[in-house]
Amino acid sequence: MIAARRARAAGRASLPSAGPVFERNLRAYRRMWGAFLSGFAEPFLYLLSVGLGVGALVGTVAGPGGDQIPYEQFVAPGLLAAAAMNGAVFDTTFNFFFKFKYAKTFDAMLATPLGPREVAIGELLWAQARGALYAAAFLVAMAALGLVPSGWAVLCLPAAWLIGFGFAGAGMAATTWMRSFVDFDWVTIVLLPLFLFSATFFPIDRYPDPVGWLVRAGPLYQGVALCRGLAFGELGWSLAGHAAYLAVMGVAGVAVARARLARLLLP
Repeated sequence: MIAARRARAAGRASLPSAGPVFERNLRAYRRMWGAFLSGFAEPFLYLLSVGLGVGALVGTVAGPGGDQIPYEQFVAPGLLAAAAMNGAVFDTTFNFFFKFKYAKTFDAMLATPLGPREVAIGELLWAQARGALYAAAFLVAMAALGLVPSGWAVLCLPAAWLIGFGFAGAGMAATTWMRSFVDFDWVTIVLLPLFLFSATFFPIDRYPDPVGWLVRAGPLYQGVALCRGLAFGELGWSLAGHAAYLAVMGVAGVAVARARLARLLLP
């Protein structure tokens, strides 16, 4: 038995077997759909208050192509990226930690033919689905408010999926190092500056140069720039760079989470 579990920990299992982990989460949440509203509500309220309210005072700002655009159209794609981040991070931090430390859900999973790789990938897929759901609902709200400037905006949905991938991987990896719920103060400490200082509300050239370079290096900025460029149909190689950043972030996070789960939960 121990040898078989160690073989699974070495990565012998395949991607499709992560499906039962995803299905388990889907069944667990089918009666708790209200829990999904939290991650969507915050960016949507920001859109109404800052985008539409403050936007009436700001007027226009420089868009991805350099042209002047209404402020609310500038803010909306950034908040869509934030919605995808919220969905992915919430599930791979608080929920993941509860299942990992208290409910012992992963111990039960690893008593089956599933291994750490399947658990990590299944949790990642679920978090991505949640983030994509938030982003899809937010895009519908943008369309209803007349804030979709181009038909290319539909590509914001796969972009949101990629944002979820990057943040879900990083969230899972970080959570395996947490010892109690007190450590989740660090999640807020990290996410709030990312939300406020990732060119979500202001063009990147409004920041002083040293701060601007720090913003450009941040993970949410990659998602904001990606969604904003796609929303306005401003396609270029820089978008591929943003996408690659998020992809590497997700792959690295899953690798760390898988290794940590194998070390902590398997004999």
